[in-house]
Order: sequence, then C-alpha cells, then structure tokens
Amino acid sequence: MTPPRRKRRRPQPVAPAPPLPPEPAQGPEKPGNPERLYTIAGSADGARAELDLVTLIVARSAPPPSASPEEGAVLRLCDAPLSLAELSAYLQLPFSAMTVVITKLITAHLVQARAPIVRQAVPDRSLLEAVMHGLQRL
Repeated sequence: MTPPRRKRRRPQPVAPAPPLPPEPAQGPEKPGNPERLYTIAGSADGARAELDLVTLIVARSAPPPSASPEEGAVLRLCDAPLSLAELSAYLQLPFSAMTVVITKLITAHLVQARAPIVRQAVPDRSLLEAVMHGLQRL
C-alpha cells in the first residue's frame, strides 16, 4: 500500500479589504451632534411638561416666523394628531430634545398635548345600542 501523497499548500492571495465608507461630516445639521441638541434645548431653567412616548400632539396654529426650524417642522407635521414617538422619529431627534421643543410650544400655546384614547375607556357598542333602544321605546 502506498501512502497518500501530500500536496504542498500554497499561500492564497489575500483579497484587499473593501474600502471603509466615508464617515459623515459632523456638521450642525447632523442630529447626533451634541452642540446642535444644546442649541435646540437652549439654556432655559430645564422645566419640562410631563410627556411620554404616546402623548398626542396637535397643532393649534401655523408656525410663526420667529419659530425655530424644529418648532416649525413640528407645527407642520401636527395638523393631525401625532405621538411624541412619531415626531421624534420623523425629525430624527432624541426623545429628551423633543420634550424640550414640545414644552416650548405648549407654553407658547401653539400646540396641545393630550393623552391617547384608551380602548377600555370607550363604552361598549352593545350597551349604547341597548340604551338607544330603551330611549326609543319611551
């Protein structure tokens, strides 16, 4: 019986690593820039309205000329009720910065914040129909 022949391994050519994607510029328009978030939050006393992710925001009026770009965007988006989580996602701002912007708009009476409609708080349809039929019989 003859032993198996061993083949000498040759080094494989290494493929060049793919080039790294260019890093985005950290300019003032970048949402992750801490300086931008500070300018949005301002240097106010830090008081914020009690808001959570599902609080619905509705615009009361059109954006005034003195509104910041973020405030104007919120007022344009909130023609129909939107939750704070949706606004945060659309404007690509963290929730904490969004609460500051919304608090400014609430104190200026430009938006209204309201709790979402809870499904259990809505009366049962069959109960309403029974009351309606009872009133019709009177």
